[in-house]
Amino acid sequence: MDMNQYLSMFIDESNDHLQSLNENMMGLEANPEDLSIVQVIFRSAHTLKGMAATMGFEDLASLTHQMENVLDLVRNNKLRMQDFIFDTLFKSLDALESMVQDITGGGEGKADVSAIVADLQAIVRGEVPAAGGATTGSAPAASGQAETPIHLDEFQFSVLEQSIQEGHKVMFVEVAIREDCQLKAVRSYMVFDLLERSGEVVKSFPSVQDIEQEKFDHSFSLYYITQKDASEIQAMILNLSEIDKVTAIALDQESLHQLGQDTAAATAEVATAASEVAVAVETPVAPAATSTPAPRAAAKEEGAKSPAAGRTGGTPSRTIRVDIERLDVLMNLFSELLIDRVRLEQLASEMQSGDLTETVEHMSRVSADLQNIVMKLRMVPVDTVFNRFPRMIRDLAKSLDKKVDLVITGAETEMDRTVIDEIGDPLVHLLRNAVDHGIESVADRIAAGKPETGTVNLRAFHSGNHVFIEIEEDGRGIIPENVLKSAVKKGILTQEEAASKTDEEAYQMLFAPGFSTAEVISDVSGRGVGLDVVKAKITALGGNVTIYSTPGKGTNFSVQLPLTLSIIAAMMIKLGSEKYAIPLSSIVETGIIKQSQIRTIHGNKMLEFRGSHIPLVSLSRIFSIPDYDESTEEETEIVVVRKGERLVALAVQDFIGQNEIVIKNLGKYLPEIQGISGATILGDGQVALIIDPNAFIK
Repeated sequence: MDMNQYLSMFIDESNDHLQSLNENMMGLEANPEDLSIVQVIFRSAHTLKGMAATMGFEDLASLTHQMENVLDLVRNNKLRMQDFIFDTLFKSLDALESMVQDITGGGEGKADVSAIVADLQAIVRGEVPAAGGATTGSAPAASGQAETPIHLDEFQFSVLEQSIQEGHKVMFVEVAIREDCQLKAVRSYMVFDLLERSGEVVKSFPSVQDIEQEKFDHSFSLYYITQKDASEIQAMILNLSEIDKVTAIALDQESLHQLGQDTAAATAEVATAASEVAVAVETPVAPAATSTPAPRAAAKEEGAKSPAAGRTGGTPSRTIRVDIERLDVLMNLFSELLIDRVRLEQLASEMQSGDLTETVEHMSRVSADLQNIVMKLRMVPVDTVFNRFPRMIRDLAKSLDKKVDLVITGAETEMDRTVIDEIGDPLVHLLRNAVDHGIESVADRIAAGKPETGTVNLRAFHSGNHVFIEIEEDGRGIIPENVLKSAVKKGILTQEEAASKTDEEAYQMLFAPGFSTAEVISDVSGRGVGLDVVKAKITALGGNVTIYSTPGKGTNFSVQLPLTLSIIAAMMIKLGSEKYAIPLSSIVETGIIKQSQIRTIHGNKMLEFRGSHIPLVSLSRIFSIPDYDESTEEETEIVVVRKGERLVALAVQDFIGQNEIVIKNLGKYLPEIQGISGATILGDGQVALIIDPNAFIK
């Protein structure tokens, strides 16, 4: 079978599972006793292993299998999580990620992971650096003192207890299938079928459904009610071929009660186990032989009860993956449709035809709905980029021996997919810079009277037709003099140039190619690459980055990015013979002012607005409009626009009205003009420039 057709699907699914593994591992590290998280991690790892094996990526499947062995011990209470295990599992995830990236680049997904595998195997053997000791449980002995890998719910426990009271034999059975067995699920089925002829299986681990689908290693265990002795059961199972070992342990009332106490203590595991109920016992009296083989009967019940089974089983997927190029084509086609719609509306109003007007109005409503869908198809929450950063900050802080909290806000903020795909690397550079250069060591923070744990805030929010992403830390801050000294030392500035620089200009020197203030070069930063790359990438996306810093208090890197949506709602305005569009999302309100209301403060025109003074910007002067000057007018229309908390009033001549407009990139036709973000084609074929309000707000 040709697997190439499934390769892109495998890569997408693998990346999703790796992200889920990273997130849940972080959650488990914060709450190591929560076994329900371990179950989720185990399922993701198992699915990834199966996908990799199916696609023929043996190295990837093999490493994931070793991770499964460790996770299996943890979820069965045979192993307690500790730092060494977390570090090894995180290293495994990094190796898996590298393999998937290699496959994405056309490779075979191979990597030398022998050291990681050795560590994982050592953990399974119990050779973990003691930090509380690894607990290696086993099947319950006759006394019932040892840990058990299966936890029973109240119903299952009462069934076993009542069976003992009525003279039946209750036992714990552990079966190991030979390592070279090719069809272990079939062999397991034969064991269950044999047991069902002589009694009743109450609970198995792994679940019967997992066993049937070969989602287990080479052994499984179960609780069993029968009239036969343990030795008979053991002999019966050993008579089957390819069975390596069988342990059957009879349980009495005392050992069962001890088992019940252990079960009650493990509430998290019970909650998970409840969704994995094996064969339900019809009556708690004498076990009767059933005509339906145990694995299949249980699979049906589990399919109904298990959330995991419901997600991966019969319920059809409600999402599909679409190539971004197809969405680009769809957006371009709709853009043309929108221009024609505006033109039709104009013609209908001129012709005064009732039927034509009615038809155009209906078309407008339908196309408006279509427009919303097309726009939403391309919008992706920035969470898809942000969700990989907690793991990165955790590793970074550990390698630098610092304590850092990453606080993410606004992760639901949506951006166009094309920008989302490009913004990841610049943010990685800025975050690494914040942790390495910004956040001080624990000793330095305590000496400065700060909490020993530094905080990095990563936030995103909309402002007009832009998205702002801010990275703010409460570290040492930037000292402008040190930046300028370093720039002079590296020959980027002369002594005279450095003396004339303002603090803001000094901060911008951080983006100069080859610039670094690091005294010691580390693996994290200090090699003179990073921030210049950040600046270049963000500028290429049509955005910019600004630095705000207070020495001793911290630094804020503010990244402004365009939404790059092809269609926006805008207010059309007139300045002389020229028409402009202002994005509606930036506008606070419109109004009319008299010349007497304008104040001049320090040479700048200001306007009183809602109890405060805001700047008044003359668009006619900025854009050199030849046939309009608002200073000659008695009254002037204004548009108040917002960027974050800051406001500015733009002076205009007339309002034309609101319109849906298609954003067209100016490309190479015009050089970069401050205050202009693009152009649009109006219904009558004229071109109107789109104003970028953020350019006027400093």
